[in-house]
Amino acid sequence: MHEPRFDPVIHAPARLRICAIAAASSYVEFGELQTRLDLSKSALSKQVAQLTEAGYLSEEYVTRAGRSRLRLALTEDGLQAYRDHVRALKDIIESSAPVEELERPEVSRSDAGSGVE
Repeated sequence: MHEPRFDPVIHAPARLRICAIAAASSYVEFGELQTRLDLSKSALSKQVAQLTEAGYLSEEYVTRAGRSRLRLALTEDGLQAYRDHVRALKDIIESSAPVEELERPEVSRSDAGSGVE
């Protein structure tokens, strides 16, 4: 078994959400992603391009109801990278203190104006 790997390509919030949505089905249409993520066409295109260039997403143009639509699907490499990334995030979270036990450190008066926390 290989070690889960934190993946900076997937980690960006929009790309992580794209992978999560794509992992839940065999494909997702560009327009559906745009609606669910509330991103402009150009912003979503940029995120999709980065995942495609990494080999994580495949693109397929299909015609439905006389209109061309872009379908996106995670590749096998993309699905494995997404699963590894999720496992790596879980490992990071589980190896730290439980959220309930986390406390913000006290800031001393001498540090208050210096930006040191």
